[in-house]
Amino acid sequence: MSEQSDVIERLTRDLDFAARLRETVRADPKLEAARQRLRAWQAVRLAHTHADLLASPTMGPAATFFLTDLYGSKDLSRLDADVRRVMPTTKRLLPAAGLETVADAIELEALSERLDMAMVAALGSKLTALDAAAYGRAYRKTDRRKDRERQIDLIEDLGHSLDRLVHLPLIGTVLAMMHGPAQFAGLGELHNFLQRGYDAFRTMGDAGEFLNLIVGRERKIMHALFAGDDSLLGG
Repeated sequence: MSEQSDVIERLTRDLDFAARLRETVRADPKLEAARQRLRAWQAVRLAHTHADLLASPTMGPAATFFLTDLYGSKDLSRLDADVRRVMPTTKRLLPAAGLETVADAIELEALSERLDMAMVAALGSKLTALDAAAYGRAYRKTDRRKDRERQIDLIEDLGHSLDRLVHLPLIGTVLAMMHGPAQFAGLGELHNFLQRGYDAFRTMGDAGEFLNLIVGRERKIMHALFAGDDSLLGG
């Protein structure tokens, strides 16, 4: 099986899983509301943890992209739909580095959906007055260390994928040329996702320091939570 075929198989698996879970949530308004409350709280926590990165002239765009497009509360269903449509012609419409970036993003989405649902179940009524202590207890109750480690690894992989994308010769020109055809083909969200990621990482030049900071902090918080220390979550 070719490397590209492996990526397509991975994309199909993760898209199917995310779609099934999303349908389950949408069929239950209370579950959907609980999921949104959890995601909103997590988005605030991320913004607090990485406030300096968000405020940085060079790292701010990349931090915003990570904390909204990839690791926050944004609904990626339109991106998923675009990826499904592009898969039969992916070799023609997406550069290999772009496909790798999208595959990492979709796997991260599927894993985050799964972890969020586990947290919603563990939190129960605590979701109506969520704080760091309640979050930490639920985090430990779900006991998903390997999945949490994978989630952070994917964030790091995504950063490296975007960094490689930025440094490809003429990739900016290719993305600019793709804009019109992508919109015409109904793939606007997919193109916009790649363009936002490219623009954000191009501002930094070198993503090494940014990735070390954001990944290092998230790993530190993960280890603290499993050790019973909720203080790094802030409020």
